[in-house]
Amino acid sequence: MIHVTDARRSRLYEELSTESRRYLAAYALFNQAVADHLGLHPTDVQCLSLLTAEPEPLTVRQIADLTGLTTGSATRLVDRLERGGYVARTPDSQDRRRVLVTPVPERIARVTAVWDDLAPAWHALLDSHSEDELEVITRHMRKAQDLSHAQMRHLRSRPKPD
Repeated sequence: MIHVTDARRSRLYEELSTESRRYLAAYALFNQAVADHLGLHPTDVQCLSLLTAEPEPLTVRQIADLTGLTTGSATRLVDRLERGGYVARTPDSQDRRRVLVTPVPERIARVTAVWDDLAPAWHALLDSHSEDELEVITRHMRKAQDLSHAQMRHLRSRPKPD
């Protein structure tokens, strides 16, 4: 016989699994809509998001690590962003052999303006949660991010299915 708590937890896992799939699909489609609006590739939008979330410029290798792309794909991504004026390659003042990818503030402002237009609705959603709930959501997102990176490494280490 299943204990009540086990049955509830099982139901919650199932519900969370379904809602997670819906959330991830909705976010991917939202990201596509933002990219389409800006005339960018969805991966470009995510790369810009990651670049602007970091306190310092990144190397192409670091971008590859953050995005899960190969260094060749990350290089092509940076090439596209550079052609669009969103980033500049600059020599690292600490190590002249390294090249850093630096967001161009004037061009990033174009992307920021889209987020600023959409922000009130997202803020209203967040305002519906208590501070304790926001802490739980934030903690979950950090752990899910770490797990996602670990799972990506795991998948890349395995042969592809037929």
